[in-house]
Amino acid sequence: MAKKDRHVSETPATAWLKARGVAYGEHPYDYVEHGGTAESARQLGVAEHHVVKTLVMQDDKGQPLVVLMHGDRQVSTKNLARQIGARSVEPCKPDVAQRHSGYLIGGTSPFGTRKAMPVWVEGTVLALPRIWINGGRRGFLVSLTPEVLTQELGARPVDCALVDV
Repeated sequence: MAKKDRHVSETPATAWLKARGVAYGEHPYDYVEHGGTAESARQLGVAEHHVVKTLVMQDDKGQPLVVLMHGDRQVSTKNLARQIGARSVEPCKPDVAQRHSGYLIGGTSPFGTRKAMPVWVEGTVLALPRIWINGGRRGFLVSLTPEVLTQELGARPVDCALVDV
């Protein structure tokens, strides 16, 4: 594992996890602009499918929501909208996403967000034994069991992954 000895100061996400007694591993890596989950997976030596990206989106009424998706998959906003009962869903602009989450793009975590938002998770993420997800800072992932997403975050499963990307 890369950079195992590097200490990461607490983030709102890690404070949130600690407050709930959630066990997690810390995984700092060298952040690369536009490197995405492929870069973090490569540096940390994990499958990109196990790295979960946190996407801040909004429905047709402008209400924000969080979507958790495999790093190697894209979200079908059409399928997502149909499953959550919205007419449409689209990604938030970066400044809007940052305002809702309190995190910089590239460092967005679903834990400890500034604003409470509904969380949706691609159902197949929940079948993984362990996931790596942003810990609230660029260049920092936490690893944990996916049950945390449903048990602590209240994430609801959806089937909205586009497989051919």
